[in-house]
Amino acid sequence: MNIENLLKRDSFIERGARSRAQALLDPGTFRELVGPFARLHSPWLAMQHLVTQADDGVVVAKGKLAGLPTVVLAIEGAFQGGSMGEIGAAKIAGALELALRDNERGIPTQAVIVFETGGVRLQEANLGLAGIAEIQSAIVALRRRRPVIGISAGTVGCYGGMSIAAGLCSYFVMTREARLGLNGPQVIEQEAGVAELDARQRALIWSLTGGEQRAATHLADACVDDDTAAVRASVIDFFARGVPAVHRSDRAADFLACLERVDTDRQATAQDVRELYAKGLE
Repeated sequence: MNIENLLKRDSFIERGARSRAQALLDPGTFRELVGPFARLHSPWLAMQHLVTQADDGVVVAKGKLAGLPTVVLAIEGAFQGGSMGEIGAAKIAGALELALRDNERGIPTQAVIVFETGGVRLQEANLGLAGIAEIQSAIVALRRRRPVIGISAGTVGCYGGMSIAAGLCSYFVMTREARLGLNGPQVIEQEAGVAELDARQRALIWSLTGGEQRAATHLADACVDDDTAAVRASVIDFFARGVPAVHRSDRAADFLACLERVDTDRQATAQDVRELYAKGLE
């Protein structure tokens, strides 16, 4: 991309959660549910004298996308690293459950989740984990009727229990700048040592967990440019495909078989991983 096109680009990454939700929905249809004026502060952060946010870092919007009823659930990575606590997780799970109820009543409501999260909020660990489990259950229930599409653009990435939620989505869209993994590089370094993974090796981390690699290894369905129009167009395209015949999570045995062929005596390269998944998931 030349400098002129770069300056003209409408970066999806640079948008906040509310702006991302507005950009995905058709113009004039955005309506926020349980927004900041509902004042759903986390009681657990306040108890520890930590800064709270009135929407707990989760935007729930309802409107239309390509003319169809849609809920967009966008996580604000700038607040507490996009971590999931009691309030934010309940907002996402509740919105997905309402979308399912719409479908049961004949209203074909579809869902988009914008993942910008490090996983569970440690200050609310038990309640946060329970909330993530409810999100995962709600995704599985809704995707039987309508596609649930996940997006990870950057800069936080998608980690922890929410990476499992991402894996349950009908389709998953990433940018090259995004990352997807169960554990973040700092956590891996802390638990397994720098010899296992040096969290400062950014090129290695993105080559293994970035959007381009995840799409190449079938853990994401598309890797698109950091352009709002491109992200939106990809989401519309996947909704048009309908519910996939086989969801990614139904192929768990195939993915595990690929992992079993990894040579753990040396650090795998990005090309090693691509070749293993290409052979195992044909």
